[in-house]
Amino acid sequence: MHLTRTTAIIAGILALTFAITIIAYPYMPDRIASHWGTSGEVNGYLSKFWGLFLVPLLSAGMTLLFLLIPRIDPLRANIREFRAVYDGFVIVFLLFLLYMQVFILLWNAGVRVSIAQTLSPALGVLYYACGILIGKAKMNWFIGIRTPWTLSSETVWAKTHALGGRLFRLAGIVALLGILFPAFSIFFILVPVLVASVYLVVFSYREYRREEMSRSGSGTGN
Repeated sequence: MHLTRTTAIIAGILALTFAITIIAYPYMPDRIASHWGTSGEVNGYLSKFWGLFLVPLLSAGMTLLFLLIPRIDPLRANIREFRAVYDGFVIVFLLFLLYMQVFILLWNAGVRVSIAQTLSPALGVLYYACGILIGKAKMNWFIGIRTPWTLSSETVWAKTHALGGRLFRLAGIVALLGILFPAFSIFFILVPVLVASVYLVVFSYREYRREEMSRSGSGTGN
C-alpha cells in the first residue's frame, strides 16, 4: 500500500474516532463503564473525560509509535521489505480500537450487548492480521516474535515466524467461535493465542539449540 494512501486512511480513522466521541460526549453519563469481567459484568469505571477519550488518545499514541518504528529500527531496511503488510496491520489495529470505542459509547448510552460476542469477531480479525504480519516479518527489533534466539539467528527467525504466522491465523479463526458459543468465548479468545505464544518461545529456543548443535557437530567433523 502506498505510504500517502496509508497515511490518509490512518488519519481518517483517527478523525472518525475523535469525531464520534466528541459528538457523543454531551449525552454520556458522568461515570463511564470502562472495564468488563469475563462474565460480561461491568467492574470498572472512569471519569467522563478519561472514560471517553482514553481509546482515542491511545489510538493517536499508537499511531505515532507505528509511524516511528520503521524510522528508528536499526534494521529498518528489513522492515521496508514487508512495509505494505505492516501498514495494513496498522490500519486493522486502529479499526479494532475504533470498534471498541463504538462499543463503549453504545454501552454507556444504554445499549446492552454481549461483551464476549463483541470481542470475539474483533479479536479474531486482529489475531488473523497479526498472523499475516508475523508470517511476512523479516528480522527487526520491534515487530514480530522477538526472543533472544530469533534475534540471534536469521534461520531461527524465519522458521519461528513461518510457524507463528500459521498459529496466529488459526487463533483468529478459533476466536470467531466465541460468536457461536458466548458462554465459552473467553476461552476461544485467550487460550489459543496464549498457547501459541508460549509454544513459539519454546520452539525458537529448540531451533536455536538445534542450530548450535549442528554447527558444533560440523566443527568437530572438520
